[in-house]
Amino acid sequence: MAKKPQPRTSKKKNNSKGIHRNGIVRLLLRIVKLVMIIFVGSSLFVVILYRFVNPPVTWLMIQRGFERKGRGLDWKIDKRWVDFDEIADPMKRAAVAAEDQTFLENHGFDFHAIEKAIEKNSKSKKLIGGSTITQQTAKNVFLWPGRSFVRKGLEAWFTVLIEAFWSKKRIMEVYLNVIEMGDGIYGIEAASQEYFHKPASQLTKRQSAAIAVIFPSPLRWSATKPTRYLQHRQYLILKNMRRLGPLEF
Repeated sequence: MAKKPQPRTSKKKNNSKGIHRNGIVRLLLRIVKLVMIIFVGSSLFVVILYRFVNPPVTWLMIQRGFERKGRGLDWKIDKRWVDFDEIADPMKRAAVAAEDQTFLENHGFDFHAIEKAIEKNSKSKKLIGGSTITQQTAKNVFLWPGRSFVRKGLEAWFTVLIEAFWSKKRIMEVYLNVIEMGDGIYGIEAASQEYFHKPASQLTKRQSAAIAVIFPSPLRWSATKPTRYLQHRQYLILKNMRRLGPLEF
């Protein structure tokens, strides 16, 4: 007795499922590719734009504004942009002495400082950073506050772009104009007026060091009411300022 031919529907179904699955994979790859192109293109655009246009506001400024409102205080973003040449030379020297002594030589990363920070953080609960001025500028201008691997990766990406498209002079100018320097106070001009009632162009060495010393924690520390710890830090910054060679921007 002849055997009846077996139906081939199951094989066709498997083939159709495989084709459908491959189609989804190709679609997802296209979406990922499109997202990457948009991300790279937009980040390049904004970095090149900010080479010539001053950043109007940062995520940190907005967040701090809402935090003040949450505490029942007025919205406050006190910032006054000043050009590089309108910032006293001692303030630029104090920033380098306090935050990134290899600023003019490095390419956005100080791997020796990063290694030291990792070693110290592994032995202490109090975290310290090893970020350069360029990394801090990338974080302040383009990213949101917080700690995560995603944000750190984006910080590295923007650091590379800034070093590629900005001069060290522009990096320092932007850095000193956007950094948080008190509750609702941003940039060196607003800080200079707040603490010493004078423009940033007239800051002395000691005043510059007093402002630079509060960079790590501007909401807790004051440039005009230093603790003994801050006084010691100010002394070290002044010492490092004298040790630095000429800063050729």
